[in-house]
Amino acid sequence: MESRIRGNDDASRTPGQGPGLLLIVSCLSVETSSRPYGLLSLISRLSVETSSRPYGLLSLVSRSRLRLAPTVSCLSSLVTCAMFIRSISGLRATLGDDLTPDVVARYAVAFSAVLPEGPIVVGRDGRPSGLWMEQVLIGALRACGRTVRQLGMVPTPTVQLLTEHSDAVGGIAITASHNPAPWNGLKFVDAGGVFLDAEGNQKLWDAVDHHAATLSPAQQSGSLEIVDDANEQHVRRVLALAAVADAPPANGETVVVDAVNCSGSFIVPMLLERMGYHVVRLYADGSGVFPHTPEPLTENLTDLGRAVVEHGAVFGVAVDPDADRLVLFDRHGVAIGEERTVALAARAVLSAGHLGPVVVNFSTSRMVDDVAGEFGQHVERAPVGEINVVRHMQRIDAVIGGEGSGGVIYPACHSGRDSIVGLALISAMLRKNGKHLDDVCRLTPSYTMIKTKFDLASRSDMHPVTERILQVFAEHVSSTDDGIYLRWDNSWAHVRASNTEPIMRVIAEAPSQDQAQALVESITALVHG
Repeated sequence: MESRIRGNDDASRTPGQGPGLLLIVSCLSVETSSRPYGLLSLISRLSVETSSRPYGLLSLVSRSRLRLAPTVSCLSSLVTCAMFIRSISGLRATLGDDLTPDVVARYAVAFSAVLPEGPIVVGRDGRPSGLWMEQVLIGALRACGRTVRQLGMVPTPTVQLLTEHSDAVGGIAITASHNPAPWNGLKFVDAGGVFLDAEGNQKLWDAVDHHAATLSPAQQSGSLEIVDDANEQHVRRVLALAAVADAPPANGETVVVDAVNCSGSFIVPMLLERMGYHVVRLYADGSGVFPHTPEPLTENLTDLGRAVVEHGAVFGVAVDPDADRLVLFDRHGVAIGEERTVALAARAVLSAGHLGPVVVNFSTSRMVDDVAGEFGQHVERAPVGEINVVRHMQRIDAVIGGEGSGGVIYPACHSGRDSIVGLALISAMLRKNGKHLDDVCRLTPSYTMIKTKFDLASRSDMHPVTERILQVFAEHVSSTDDGIYLRWDNSWAHVRASNTEPIMRVIAEAPSQDQAQALVESITALVHG
């Protein structure tokens, strides 16, 4: 049976798939006074014209000339209950009116249109909504005549790896990363297994927005290839890495795993068991039902810390829903901090004799610099965002890199953040040295990192604030490639303006809490001149 998928203006006005309030807002040309209008009152005063393009609230406000008083509380509630966001990190949206089969199909067809001929890999992170999204994607891509390689529930890095190391021309990971359960989304991967960059994303968005991709009766149904050993392929490749393969096996020591019941539920235990560990599956049933807030921050992982102690484990492992971020707990049930993950992975690679430059983003801890310095290697920094780090690594042929959020990028395996690679590298280092995780952490100096933000009256105020910071800290400006990166002998600060709001974010790191706080205060003092 032939099925046809069409994108048209009428589809966007169907109940349940219509533009909704956010789309209506995107099409307005409005400037309010300081009076706090409610959104419904605001709309009643306006002549509204809709389009077929769905945008998220942040994108909408930036695309329209809509300026609302800070006291419009209804907008903040909309942010929590409905959102459609597309960025260099892909598409994310809340389920319901914002993320519909029509939206998923349109992006799939557009992605097919911007790629050359060849297979496309599809995988999902385990959220229940990923099941229907997977079917819509497969149907839409097959309607374009594509061969689809269906991986099922796998980590996003598995989608990247099996795209890079095959004849596939692209891949799609169905995931909203660490966002809460009401969210899902799509991440688009090029033939090299790397997320689309700014140019690639713009090309895709243009194809969606202008309906550049159309289907015709002449197109035939493509084929479906079910790949049921994707996790196995991933684990085999990781265990074959030179920095991993020469490590002695574990002796049945216990490791506790919190995979937030998503895509890491099977592959993380599989990897650990192949390396000789006994695995306690805390939250790793593959149901996709989050047992706690899914972002792998210390405050969300209290159960893991307790379980490590209760089971006498040598360490604990936590990953986010799509398993590209790795967070570790030591044998005492203490989180070592996500910033240490990349530093430990760098130590694992460099101590194994695989020397070369290291790349991290501007907001990553200087612990990486300390580790690289021990082995006579240098660290270069790239703007925040995985694609930015990957491209910089490729330019200078870096041996290891990543982001301080727990994302390890090891090109010897593939060009993407990968918790499986990070876990294998770090555990191999521990087994080679016969040390515990907390022992190795003590080899690197500790720092305190403070993250904060401050509001500005308007986006126009960002420029003078930036100029004052550049003037006052002129001797310490290390880079302006991504906001302002300031550097001292043993501390640093990163100041970035938001792309969507009148907000400036400040991250500072120093050897002590007091020093880091002093850095933050010296920067925020310049806000008002």
